[in-house]
Amino acid sequence: MNVRFIAINDGYDSAEKRSQSDSLIIPFKNLINDAYCKDISIKIRSQLEIKRKKGEYIGSFAAYGYLKDPQDKNKLIVDPFAAEVVRSIFRWKLEGMSQSKIADKLNNQGVLCPMEYKLSLGMKTPTKLRVHAKAKWSAVTVSRILTNELYIGVLIQGKTSSPNYKVKKLLPKDESEWVRIENSHEAIIDHEDFVAVRSLLKRDVRTSPAEDAVYLFSGFLSCADCGQNMIRKTIPSGKRKYVYYVCATNKAGKGCSAHSISEPLLEQTVLEAIRVHINMILNLERLLNFVDDLPEQQRNVFNFDAQIVRLKEEIERNQKFKLKLYENLTDGIINQEEYFQFKQSYASKISDAEASIIELEKEREAAVAGNKADLLWIGVFKKHENIHSLDRKVIVELIEHIEVHEGNRIEIFFKYQDECARAIRYIRKLSETVELPTAI
Repeated sequence: MNVRFIAINDGYDSAEKRSQSDSLIIPFKNLINDAYCKDISIKIRSQLEIKRKKGEYIGSFAAYGYLKDPQDKNKLIVDPFAAEVVRSIFRWKLEGMSQSKIADKLNNQGVLCPMEYKLSLGMKTPTKLRVHAKAKWSAVTVSRILTNELYIGVLIQGKTSSPNYKVKKLLPKDESEWVRIENSHEAIIDHEDFVAVRSLLKRDVRTSPAEDAVYLFSGFLSCADCGQNMIRKTIPSGKRKYVYYVCATNKAGKGCSAHSISEPLLEQTVLEAIRVHINMILNLERLLNFVDDLPEQQRNVFNFDAQIVRLKEEIERNQKFKLKLYENLTDGIINQEEYFQFKQSYASKISDAEASIIELEKEREAAVAGNKADLLWIGVFKKHENIHSLDRKVIVELIEHIEVHEGNRIEIFFKYQDECARAIRYIRKLSETVELPTAI
């Protein structure tokens, strides 16, 4: 390739006349050197992987909100100032502010963005993302914070890697290959708040240019018939303004009906429904606490294992019947129409039994009456026990979504409905053999 190569230690110069030994030794040495580099690379990669799996932080810099422990550089500790900013970002998001509004608020308050904050601490963080002389908060930066599981104590590492030691470019790895360690460090954000924010980010929520926060029900209302979002509509009448929610499909003139409902009526109905639901949850908690104090032999009324074994036997029996169908068809015992009917029937029975096994295993693992950790969802509702008015945070924490029907009728889908239904089934089943204070 017309490149002169000089190896000083080996006394080699490609411009000079080559001896026969050079043509043998130099390529051989290059192979040895390459093998040495490869071996070192494998050892370093292996050591880093061990550190990741042990939950040790191996990043160059700690994420915003954390610092590296001076006593152990592979451990993260909370940065009090930055952590408070992170908590504010999550709180503002739950209160209805958009990412861009949050960024504007932080900039107006003079809060340093993550890059500038690191520089103020004396860290050297060169980056190609700098646009202005002084970096500012942006909606993208806020979004990264809102979606980072690091703030709930989950350490995820190994998202990218280079193919080998010869290639410096980092390539993304499949999520199944990431190293994920739970409770590796102190959390800044409650898990419930993080889940609520993640749910909000998936919703179609828009903020009016003149407003700092979204409307109370934004992203939570949908038409019960067509499934489209309900649109907030303001109708002026003299000096007063009336606010309604109407179906987006109907408003666009593409069919469906208006499903119109006034905002004050909606707020009143939702508030009353939340109160009723919380009272039911509190009643459920009292019953579960009563059951938890019962002797173990009275609480364990379910023989989950026996039911699962019975269902597995049923699956095996139906599978045998299903396998014999083709034999019966070829022997003329059944015709083709009967063959497909029986086949579908057995397949349906197998599917139902498999679904029942999954549900039983969930109930067995949950052990609702005896495992307090599985009752943490009750606390989410309990902290709003004395609710007197609605705000955005209450809607986000307690409600999954609301469907609006014709005639000012709404259907509310609360969060943790599966856990609640499982607890109610447990209490009802237990009440068949044990006398409980009240019935649900």
